[in-house]
Amino acid sequence: MFRGKMTSIGKKLIRRRVVDLSSEDTRFARCLSTLDLIALGVGSTLGAGVYVLVGEVAKEMAGPSIVLCFLVAAFSSVLAGLCYAEFGARVPKTGSAYLYSYVTVGEIWAFTTGWNLILSYMIGTASVARAWSAAFDNIIGNHISTFFLNKTTMHLPGVLAERPDFFAPILIGLLTALLAFGVSESALVNKIFTAVNLVVLGFVIISGFVKGDIKNWQLSEEDYVNRLHLDLLDDTNKNDFGSGGFVPFGLEGILTGAATCFYAFVGFDCIATTGEEARNPQRSIPIGIIVSLLICFVAYFGVSAALTLMVPYFLLNKESPLPEAFKEVGWEPARYAVAVGSLCALSTSLLGSMFPMPRVIYAMAEDGLLFKFLSRINSRTKTPLSATITSGFFAAVMAFLLDLKDLVELMSIGTLLAYSLVAVCVLILRYQSGQLNSPKAIEMLELNGNEEERVIMNPTITTTSAQQKERLCLATLFSPPVDKPSALSGRIVYFCVSVIATLIIVICMVLTLKMTALKDASIGWIVTLVLLLMALLIPTIIIWRQPQSNMHLNFKVPFLPPLPIFSIFINILLMAQLSTNTWILFAFWMAIGFMVYFGYGIRNSMEGKKVEEPCATVEKPLHHTGLDLGSRTAAV
Repeated sequence: MFRGKMTSIGKKLIRRRVVDLSSEDTRFARCLSTLDLIALGVGSTLGAGVYVLVGEVAKEMAGPSIVLCFLVAAFSSVLAGLCYAEFGARVPKTGSAYLYSYVTVGEIWAFTTGWNLILSYMIGTASVARAWSAAFDNIIGNHISTFFLNKTTMHLPGVLAERPDFFAPILIGLLTALLAFGVSESALVNKIFTAVNLVVLGFVIISGFVKGDIKNWQLSEEDYVNRLHLDLLDDTNKNDFGSGGFVPFGLEGILTGAATCFYAFVGFDCIATTGEEARNPQRSIPIGIIVSLLICFVAYFGVSAALTLMVPYFLLNKESPLPEAFKEVGWEPARYAVAVGSLCALSTSLLGSMFPMPRVIYAMAEDGLLFKFLSRINSRTKTPLSATITSGFFAAVMAFLLDLKDLVELMSIGTLLAYSLVAVCVLILRYQSGQLNSPKAIEMLELNGNEEERVIMNPTITTTSAQQKERLCLATLFSPPVDKPSALSGRIVYFCVSVIATLIIVICMVLTLKMTALKDASIGWIVTLVLLLMALLIPTIIIWRQPQSNMHLNFKVPFLPPLPIFSIFINILLMAQLSTNTWILFAFWMAIGFMVYFGYGIRNSMEGKKVEEPCATVEKPLHHTGLDLGSRTAAV
């Protein structure tokens, strides 16, 4: 009895959602164009980091080679972006990575992804709101912080902020009202702020190339000594300077800088939540993701090049690199343009964090995994009103009270986990025989119809006689007898992807924990790493040999299976770099999530209720002889 109960729970954890794409009906308003999605992606990705991050990375990690850091980071982000683009074309529904996981790897993984995405968006919203408040306060001469400095103190290190931020929750409240009012109005405001931000960045880039000096990419030790008025170059100064030239901190500096710059491209995934609000999602979502990443790369590349051409990298100001750079070249009034651009960037970034959050919450509530009242859609504005107000309230409370510096790293887990699972899902689904858009008629025919009917209604499935010819053996792994995906080839890919994910986790742990031993050329660990990489190659080749689905999509990820596997590797490697405290907080957040899921979600899951519905609800039996498919489909 206990074994049967555990088996039943196990089946519930891995049940997958069936998505009916035969109908385009939606409770949302389909009003977003491709340009709206591009602006949303650019606005949420090209945040205030472009005004601050470039200075920090250039000065401490990479020097002028920061342009290569952004190139490597953009390549890594595009890998994840391509996977999102294929799923956007395949499943144009609200839910982003949560939904993609649900239809591919099962309910428990979907809940884990959605629950962490909610936390990531909430922390992102609160931290950007606080940054906007601080930037505005700085522009007006720090009057707000000075006023509250001695009047309100509540500092609790690591938890509560030094003082409450009264301006940040007001800002979140205004944007919550905007999002609740309507998606087209929100998109218009986002386009205006994004346009201003791009104009300011264009001014910065052009100014940098006009006032810049190519010699700042060819600096020597003599230049460093002369500019800082030093007598000689000691060890401390040499660490700040590196070796000079274009790559002063070597290959390690480029890779370290690229890992930091990777997070500058986070945010494009909000486009994937617009599946039911875009006019033509299967076309607009892939274009929106790829074009927005391309625009962001050009902006980051251009600003970092302009900055390091205007000012030697070792003289950059980490806190406000662009205003100080313009002061250095004699264009100090340009700091006001930079201030306006940074506020617009923070505004679009804030909107980009708040926009997808209620949509993920809505999707989870609609599926029964979160409380049902969160799935209410306002009949007039066609927005998820309950989810928008609830998420805005909690984000405002976090921005008002909490010290978010220690929580920002926690955002990365949710984002990287989502990126990894989307890559896994693309890898699995491309080699499966079934379709996602199974109408109810096909589902019931698969349950009750005869074999001939099922093959006619769904050509992707094979007959019993064809399946019986397939046997799992060494030849089947490396030379499948069929040229279309089958049930067996699909199971082989499932198993191989599980092995690949496990091996990548082990490889990333070795690279993270034993990096010193690998640098010291420890034979044991080098041999271990080589053996793990060789073991990774075997399931990769097996997947490569399996037949792919020929289903027509507006966009497909190229170079399968290497591209998604490389994306999974990068994401897990970055997750392995996170601190122990971050993982402890992650475990605490997941403990709360599992209490919600096992206490409410697993019993109220809509997929579970569909399974429990008896087949007797069908009005006309489907098991009688004959091939009158039209009447049978109509009966269902």
